[in-house]
Amino acid sequence: MTDRTLWSYQDIAAHIRVQPDTVRSYRKHGLLPPPDHVAGGKPYWYADTVRTWVASRPGNRGRRGR
Repeated sequence: MTDRTLWSYQDIAAHIRVQPDTVRSYRKHGLLPPPDHVAGGKPYWYADTVRTWVASRPGNRGRRGR
């Protein structure tokens, strides 16, 4: 099943246990996938996009999130 729930910086930060500013920095430095949706100038990512990104991050293999 596909999870099309949209996640904000705050949601991603909670998932990977960092501060939202860290996630913003990841995006600024090209370490975060492009947003799946932009509304009101704010980026959002599908939960599946984030989970795939987390699984591919160095040092986080095998880690389980929500």
